[in-house]
Amino acid sequence: MKRLFTALLIGTAVFSQAQTKTEKLVDYVNPIIGTQRMGHTYPGATVPFGMVQLSPETDTASYEKDGKYNPDVYKYCAGYQYDDKTIVGFSHTHFSGTGHSDLGDFLIMPTVGELKLNPGVADKPGSGYRSAFSHQNEVSGANYYKVKLDANNITAELTTTARVGFHQYTFPKSDQSHIILDLMAGIYNYPDKNVWTYLKVVNDSTVVGYRQTNGWARTRTLYFAMAFSKPFYQHGYKKYDKREVYGGFWGKFNQTKNFPEIAGRQIRSYFDFKTEEGEKIKIKFALSPVSMDGALNNMRTEAPGWDFDKVKNDGQQLWEKELHKIEIAGSKETKLNFYTSMYHTMINPTLYMDADGQYKGIDQNVHKADGFTNYTTFSLWDTYRALHPLFNIIEPKRNADMIQSMLAHFDQSPEHMLPVWSNSGNENWCMSGYHSVAVIADAVIKGNVNFDANKALDACVATARHRDYEGIGEYMDKGFIPDEKSGVSVSSTLEYAFDDWAIAQLAKKLNRNDIYEEFIKRSENYKNVYDPAVGFMRPKLANGTFRTKFDPLSTINEGFIEGNSWNYTLFAPQDPESLIKLMGGDKRFVRYLDSLFTMNLPDKYFAETEDITRDGIIGNYVHGNEPSHHVAYLYNWTDKPWKTQERVRMILPMMYKPTPDGLGGNDDTGQMSAWYIFTSLGFYPVAPGSDQYSTGSPAVDHAVINLDNGKIFTINVKNQSAKNVYVQKMVLNGKPLDKLFISHDEIMNGGEITFYMSAKHR
Repeated sequence: MKRLFTALLIGTAVFSQAQTKTEKLVDYVNPIIGTQRMGHTYPGATVPFGMVQLSPETDTASYEKDGKYNPDVYKYCAGYQYDDKTIVGFSHTHFSGTGHSDLGDFLIMPTVGELKLNPGVADKPGSGYRSAFSHQNEVSGANYYKVKLDANNITAELTTTARVGFHQYTFPKSDQSHIILDLMAGIYNYPDKNVWTYLKVVNDSTVVGYRQTNGWARTRTLYFAMAFSKPFYQHGYKKYDKREVYGGFWGKFNQTKNFPEIAGRQIRSYFDFKTEEGEKIKIKFALSPVSMDGALNNMRTEAPGWDFDKVKNDGQQLWEKELHKIEIAGSKETKLNFYTSMYHTMINPTLYMDADGQYKGIDQNVHKADGFTNYTTFSLWDTYRALHPLFNIIEPKRNADMIQSMLAHFDQSPEHMLPVWSNSGNENWCMSGYHSVAVIADAVIKGNVNFDANKALDACVATARHRDYEGIGEYMDKGFIPDEKSGVSVSSTLEYAFDDWAIAQLAKKLNRNDIYEEFIKRSENYKNVYDPAVGFMRPKLANGTFRTKFDPLSTINEGFIEGNSWNYTLFAPQDPESLIKLMGGDKRFVRYLDSLFTMNLPDKYFAETEDITRDGIIGNYVHGNEPSHHVAYLYNWTDKPWKTQERVRMILPMMYKPTPDGLGGNDDTGQMSAWYIFTSLGFYPVAPGSDQYSTGSPAVDHAVINLDNGKIFTINVKNQSAKNVYVQKMVLNGKPLDKLFISHDEIMNGGEITFYMSAKHR
């Protein structure tokens, strides 16, 4: 009987493991999460790291109003806000979770009846081509979006390949069915954003063109090819350009209707059909950073047929493969949060090259990626912290290719610098630091290298010595950036110091001792802006004295970018031991950390800051923005490491929920989600550029990381529950783990770690 019972147990375990392997994980992806309020995610279709992000726009707010910045536009960084009642159309490019924006290219909208080429306004139904919709008639999943457009009883369905957006519109019976292509629409739009647009009708079912814009990216040109499953019987355009000073002799033609081409700054076009009840019109819309021919070739290569369901299913299989890189056990809510977070981490960076490897570089010339896949959308102030370290575990080849893309950027850069925040062959210089160096160092330290590491170090050093970039010269000369020279002098000093530490680690790994000595010394510059008299990092004047007027709770005009001194004072992740000594020792440091989570931060202190809202705040700890993402783990350097376990398990359910408003801040191209993934698994990369991960308190019941090298790292969690947040002991590969860290090699070599949980701390 005992043998039978044992056999049954073994059989059950094997069955359970097989279930995990075959479980359909895309069912736990809900792209609606984060589309309400501050998450700034979008609900539309995309494949992992795809160039096309095909998603609905729910409004057309302008970046400019009465000659000034329009604060209302901030809600539309991803084009979609869950609380809106109308859809304007479906565009092909979007950022996921950012706090600034661009893109929203090539908006398509199907309509019937009287042709309306203006989008109209949300509070006046029928005033334009926009349509009311209901979330009850909306489906959002991995590589699939569906919605009923109530105004015209049209069902819209969207899916994608890497470079092609695939639309399927089910029409009612009508002799006046239209597909509108709006070349004026865009996210963070303004009247002069379009530099030029061009559209050419090749035949009665194929259209090509391009759009050049001047926005966050100041010289961005995107080409397209558009194919219809059914010929249109007529087409036309309307130009909304200001009166041209000189337009040549094109007036000899009537260009508004059935003319083969149109060019200008502000153009909307339409294509007319006669449809039967329930008839589907499909559109393939391919993008290229290089040429119209490149777009056509991308379409032929990736979407040669018209089988919508096949394209959808193929894309979902790509997601399924990626999601299975980490398999977890836990509640349905946990899986929804976890796999939607996985999904959000694998949207950006995005592919940026044609099927033949060609792309337009930052020097505006056409290049060919040789031996690597070229990527763009590098929001590095956010993503160096956890997203790229996550990729070093589950996407090592992609991460190495992303670094090759950064090095190509450096080679092409007129400024001879690595990317800071780059997109679409452009650098926009957003945020501070030179954090590509941390991404590069982290990969090299962890052995994930398919590039010339010494050449990469040279690029890091050249970037960090660029004296005329945002105070670097003063930083090099004085050891800090003077308050008079920069409105973010303190946070930039702190961020440069961390990046310099990362460069030092890279130089040490490569036996470049002269570089190591220079940059390890620079990495201590964070100490130069700490004022022991008040116990905070504080703006310092060029003469070496601290600024007199100072409020450590305020996020405005206090020397910090998107944060206050109370949070930023803890930003020395490269050197927690010295930071603790600097701040008065263990006891005082713990008290400081405790106060961060327990005090109250009045609204007035962040009222003027877009990227910080009450949604992402716990006490005075700002989880909804990145500079504090390592903070909860700093207790591990004190005599109260159990407080790290307590804090992270408090943060997880407060900041991440499987609801439209489930993100406490901008997802920032996956950084917020990467924090969730690491923390749920029980460890976190406090200092990218180190091979160490700081342990916390796992929130999953069990996890398996399926590594690209064929090995498996298993995370066992004993006595897991919402109350059992404290780790009593850890066992790594059968041996007690008597430290609060695990190494990268210990993960990548495979094996298992077991956390024993309890409701009481040690």
